[in-house]
Amino acid sequence: YQRRVHGECKQTAMRPLTEDETKIFFEKLSKFIGRNIKLLLERTDEPHCFRLHKNRVYYLSVRLMKRASAMPRAKLRGAGTCCGKFTKSGKFRLHVTALDIIAQYAQHKVWVKPSSELQFLYGNHVFKAGVGRMTDNTPQYQGVAVLSMADVPLGFGVTARATHECRKVDPTSIVVYRHADLGEYLRDEDTQFV
Repeated sequence: YQRRVHGECKQTAMRPLTEDETKIFFEKLSKFIGRNIKLLLERTDEPHCFRLHKNRVYYLSVRLMKRASAMPRAKLRGAGTCCGKFTKSGKFRLHVTALDIIAQYAQHKVWVKPSSELQFLYGNHVFKAGVGRMTDNTPQYQGVAVLSMADVPLGFGVTARATHECRKVDPTSIVVYRHADLGEYLRDEDTQFV
């Protein structure tokens, strides 16, 4: 988007996603929340939308988006919840900042035991010995929200095995491949929000 300011053309801060960007983004997000993407856009309290700014996708209210669109691109760092970013090769990578959205709308969840929470937060995968419970009928390679036994969201990942297979494997087998966790806020604080 561009707008004219005092006869000179300036790029505005945020723009809607193109069709290709929307398709890539929704495919990635649907691995974790499925058809609940519809619930993100059709909220009853206030309309929300997705916007792109500096290769990052933000989820924000329409009211906030209108305010942010008046800012010059160079001065705006971000607005709303950052869901992730597009890489230089055109792929989309979800960030840990999307955890609140994923945890709230995830179709499949894995709860880890208190003894394994710290291991997961240090960036390790979830092993069978650390799983407290798991959503029934979770298929292999399905996106899941990883929660503590007290239902506190810790991160998200992809299942290494289906639920019925997990019952038969040994305790040292990986059950969830870690994609992002809350520990990233500390480990990657220098690069996460640049």
